[in-house]
Amino acid sequence: MPDSALDALDARLLLLLTDAPRLGVLECARRLGVARGTVQARLDRLTARGILAGFPPDLDLDAMGYGLTAFAVLEIAQGRRGEVSGALAAIDEVCEVHATTGQGDLFVRMVARSNDDLQRVIDEVVGVPGVRRTSTSIALSTPVPPRVRPLLERTAGQQDQDTNSR
Repeated sequence: MPDSALDALDARLLLLLTDAPRLGVLECARRLGVARGTVQARLDRLTARGILAGFPPDLDLDAMGYGLTAFAVLEIAQGRRGEVSGALAAIDEVCEVHATTGQGDLFVRMVARSNDDLQRVIDEVVGVPGVRRTSTSIALSTPVPPRVRPLLERTAGQQDQDTNSR
C-alpha cells in the first residue's frame, strides 16, 4: 500500500472524528476497539502526513450573516498567479482560490451579505492588480456540500470486503 493511502482503521478513525470532532483519544480507542496508543500513533501519523490538518469547527456562513455564495472565474496576467492569489487572500470574503485549467486561471469562492455587498466584493476582486477579466455566478443552493465522507466510507468498507472474501 502506498504511504499516501489510508487503511480501513485510518478511515474509521477519521469518520469517527468527522462525526464527533471533540472525542478524546481514549473514547476513540474504545469505540474502535483498539488500544489508546494505536489511536494516538494513527493521529500523529495522519497529522505528519498532512491528511489530518486540524479540528476546526464546522461554521455555517449563512447563520453568520453571509447568505450569498458566488463563484468567479478570473483571467489573470501571465506570471502573476502568486501576486494575485496573495491579494485575493487579503479580501476577507474570499473563502478559497483554486488555480485551474480551461477558460480561466483562477476559480474563486466568495461570500457576501447581500447583492450590494457582493458587488463591493467583486469590485475588490476586479481591482486586484493582474486581474484582467472575471465571470461571476451566484450559487442558488448547495445540493452537495463539501464532503469527504464517501471516500472514507469506501476505504473503511474495502477492508471489510477484503476480510469477508478470505
